[in-house]
Amino acid sequence: MTLQATVSMSWVGTVLAAAQQQGVTRETLLASAGIGADELDAERWPIDHITRLWRAAVHCTQDAGFGLKAGAGVGPANFNVVSYLLQSAPTLREAFALVQQYQRLISDGGRFQMIAGRDACWVVYHPRQGTLAFSPHQIEAVLAAVVVFARWVTGSALRPQAVQFSQPRLGPLAGYREVFQCAVAFEQAFSGVLIANAQLDARLPQADAQLARAHHAQARARLAALSQRGELAQARARLAALSQRGELAQALRVWIAAQLQGQLPTRAQAARALGLTERTLARRMQAQGLSFSGLLDEARRDAALHALAHTRRPLAEIGQALGYAEPSVFNRAVRRWTGSAPGAWRLAQQGDRAAQNTRRAMPSAARG
Repeated sequence: MTLQATVSMSWVGTVLAAAQQQGVTRETLLASAGIGADELDAERWPIDHITRLWRAAVHCTQDAGFGLKAGAGVGPANFNVVSYLLQSAPTLREAFALVQQYQRLISDGGRFQMIAGRDACWVVYHPRQGTLAFSPHQIEAVLAAVVVFARWVTGSALRPQAVQFSQPRLGPLAGYREVFQCAVAFEQAFSGVLIANAQLDARLPQADAQLARAHHAQARARLAALSQRGELAQARARLAALSQRGELAQALRVWIAAQLQGQLPTRAQAARALGLTERTLARRMQAQGLSFSGLLDEARRDAALHALAHTRRPLAEIGQALGYAEPSVFNRAVRRWTGSAPGAWRLAQQGDRAAQNTRRAMPSAARG
């Protein structure tokens, strides 16, 4: 299951700030985009949200050059933690490589590609849209931001050799010349910026290897956290899909099994994971003859018996991991499930496996 691309709120702030500079309030822009003000409290937005915001901004400002102006107005705050990492990079070329590595921290609604040439390299942008087609102003903002970023980290009035877009021209040519200060072409094979190799390989004024290592560690940690949240979102989406298909029992079994990590999951937590209210979940479970406590007991039984049969973990550790406060309570549960004490049942399972292995190792004639 592929999740929709998302964008950081720092990039959302770029659009909001550019619109405010033209007299469009945040409230007006959000209302025009059909996005609630409470959405600003989110950590990231789905890519379709910001596409709606771009479209609304162009509509409200009636400015054909809105994307260029928004991209040209970016600063270090618009790249969050990635800004510091880029600033301490040794060269502009390596800074662009870092953008490719950590771009998800800003947005995974597209990717950058470097196309090397003898004298210059193209920095190409490939958008990844969601359900909605990208606004062309988004593309213009990204390329403008690339050039502004290059000037920022080099501390120079860097001028690209050329800029081109795969889309038609949106505003007056004068606006493009003001931002890029070079020739600009439209309706080309790709959207990108051509930068001389000499500029890409010149040492940056604030290069600092020690700071770079520290910023790398911070960026890697944030990227790992973002990946974990993405995996959690995928799991929730799978659960929601199972629930929507009427496979509520299976969805709950999958979720409960994943939560057994020392604390017992609750029905309220399960409801949130499925995107339901607890009352709605209770009603659906009752309609299907399901008991949350019964499903929880099944999950604990399966996990306990698997651990007893296939691991050498101490009995007390297994019980504690499954939420049993006392070994005696865990012992009684295993007796209820198997008719035997945990240690005795484990020995019996090991004996059965040893006998099966011996039988498989015997010649077929001897087995008969």
